[in-house]
Amino acid sequence: MEDLYTIKWHGGKVRILDQRQLPNELVLLEISDHRGIVNAINNMSIRGAPAIGIAAAFGVVLSVWSADDTDRPTFLERANTAIKEIKETRPTARNLFWALERMRLVLTRNLNRPLGEIKKALLSEAQRILDDDINRCEKIGKYGAALLPDRAFVLTHCNAGALATGGYGTALGVIRAAIAGGKKVKVYANETRPLLQGARLTSFELLEDDIDVTLIVDSAAGAVMREGKINIVLVGADRIASNGDTANKIGTYSLAVLAKKHQIPFYVAAPLSTCDFDLANGSRIPIEVRDADEVRRINSLLIAPEDVQVYNPAFDVTPNDLIDAIITERGIARPPFKTTLSDLKNKT
Repeated sequence: MEDLYTIKWHGGKVRILDQRQLPNELVLLEISDHRGIVNAINNMSIRGAPAIGIAAAFGVVLSVWSADDTDRPTFLERANTAIKEIKETRPTARNLFWALERMRLVLTRNLNRPLGEIKKALLSEAQRILDDDINRCEKIGKYGAALLPDRAFVLTHCNAGALATGGYGTALGVIRAAIAGGKKVKVYANETRPLLQGARLTSFELLEDDIDVTLIVDSAAGAVMREGKINIVLVGADRIASNGDTANKIGTYSLAVLAKKHQIPFYVAAPLSTCDFDLANGSRIPIEVRDADEVRRINSLLIAPEDVQVYNPAFDVTPNDLIDAIITERGIARPPFKTTLSDLKNKT
């Protein structure tokens, strides 16, 4: 994955690797306004909580990049409109709101400066969010690698790798760091219906890095555990409540229940920016429900009756009592998560 990037600022525009096209084609989208970012997030050209946050930050920059440097009211209106519209894209991923809060703070702190300087300050902050994310993922990898046995058989769900972040990855970053440290790692990747991020993205990403990966259908996970082929379940997260309840791609909760049944450690890897310390528990995490045709169709191919009713939540919440550890860039949190996550948040 060294030659590929998820998102990048280039000459006044944002370049995004279109993840809808993988693994069949490598397509770069060049986006010149914030509504292009809104569309890319909504249609999942870019996805994964950290990557969405980075895209949101660059979307704010795009909203004002071509604005007249002498018209302050219009400049501020464009920035505030962008923040509002980007905020409405996807409700579950905490990083999106966290990144927009950072961009709004930069705007507020620089309000009286020349508009050209505000543009540069916003761009610097967006780039910092991107660079910091890669650094955070590398630290998550180092902490998480210590949890893996010397010979690890890891089950993953969805895609929590370089494609879901600024680079390197959260859950897959742990795997990369463990391999770099000399451990032997075999990955089983759940296909992750309905959009097949495990099949299309995780297997692609790991094969690109010559990491041993076997793709399985979601419904095979329990059987694979019972056969003794898994000794770690490792996933990412889209939002973590202050008590450790974790929202992640739909199907994660089922894996946690299965892992508990088979006495397999269940680990979550995520930066602290994914933690929503204002939420007491997972019952308050907003769960996005997506379009029915994502289930009725694979790409344009109809695989179910066109008029069948569909319920398509994009995420579920795994209760904290099913989670053995949450791996962050500041260390590893274990139960009771309300205390240990707070301690990591305040760690200097």
